[in-house]
Amino acid sequence: MARFVVEGGTPLHGEITPAGNKNEALPLIAASLLTEDPVTLHNLPRIRDVRNMLEIASALGASVEDLDPHTTRITAKDLRSDELPAALAREIRPSLLFAAPLLHRRKRARLGQPGGDIIGRRRADSHFLALGELGATLDMSAGGFTVTTTGLRGADVILDEPSVTATENALLAAAVAKGRTTLHNAASEPHVQQLAKALVAMGGKISGVGTNTLVVDGVERLHGTDHTLLGDHMEIGSLIATVAMTHGEATIHGVVPEHLRMMRFVFGRLGIETEIRGNDVFIAARDRFEIQMDLGGAIPELKPQVWPGFPTDLTSMATVFATQAEGVVLIHEWMFEGRLYFVDTLTREMGARIVLADPHRAVVMGPSKLRAAEVRSPDIRAGMALLAAALCAKGTSVINNVEQIDRGYEELDTRLRALGARIERAA
Repeated sequence: MARFVVEGGTPLHGEITPAGNKNEALPLIAASLLTEDPVTLHNLPRIRDVRNMLEIASALGASVEDLDPHTTRITAKDLRSDELPAALAREIRPSLLFAAPLLHRRKRARLGQPGGDIIGRRRADSHFLALGELGATLDMSAGGFTVTTTGLRGADVILDEPSVTATENALLAAAVAKGRTTLHNAASEPHVQQLAKALVAMGGKISGVGTNTLVVDGVERLHGTDHTLLGDHMEIGSLIATVAMTHGEATIHGVVPEHLRMMRFVFGRLGIETEIRGNDVFIAARDRFEIQMDLGGAIPELKPQVWPGFPTDLTSMATVFATQAEGVVLIHEWMFEGRLYFVDTLTREMGARIVLADPHRAVVMGPSKLRAAEVRSPDIRAGMALLAAALCAKGTSVINNVEQIDRGYEELDTRLRALGARIERAA
């Protein structure tokens, strides 16, 4: 089990470019199996979750060829299997996204139980309700999920929740279903938009991209494409908060300013000063942060929302940063009941002043002088947040189980060292 050894208390300074978007990469790997032609993905992040998805694609029969460290060509001329390797599927939740291409190519998909972060209950119902509307039948009698079809067909579908991966699964299936599909209550995050744009480049017919209603006219055949991934806006948000709480100053290159509007607004209310400079975002150094109260001096509530609201994946980072700002804020993570469990480590081991009111709500009182400690990364986002806390705290911290962080952030220790962080990876 790897760990990070962090000497905190050093402001971060310099320039950094985010890795490719993890949540864009995973559905695109699944989408590449919809066609027999090559699909080439550029700016692919080299992280564990991407590697797992590529290994699943290879196990199903696709040819996976690395053209350079961040470019991979996937050619699924023949799919020899319709069953996902159970061990790999358990590693990653988006393994569910192989359902649609397997239904299209093989009429059957044996998915097993998906894995991913343990941050609370994560329903799979939305996937199979949508696929059922599109002509698939679910069988759970042998454990796991087995879906079959005699042929995907278009339908008028309303998702019971705006789930990102369920929207992506339905979109993949609809792209090759016979007839027109309308997806209501669809997720519209940037990575969903990018998947839709890639499918259009492959010959798909999709309108309403960027909205909560997608209209898809299915085509008989998709062709290959070259697609370049955007920078990961979750990594950008994490870096903004990390640089700020070390009282550093940095420029992050290659951002899409429109994708940062809500996170910049929310971080601004916590006291972080940022500036958009073309396709860069600049984080200004500040000695002091102050939480902006609601009108009348009421305690503000920070609550993630569906896009374009504040992303749930940045809740952990916002919680940690709030420990360094003067004032009080209520963190209300209503989506996942396990997201805030890392707060216990932050308070007990590192000295943060936080009251965990219930699984969904925490009251943060700042500023707190964080102390160095030995902690464990419980999931991707909480792991990154604990790393930011360690970089802020004076003294030497050890973060165990950094394989969780590696699932979502590419060579994070190396790239943070370029900003002046004193961090080393140890076995």
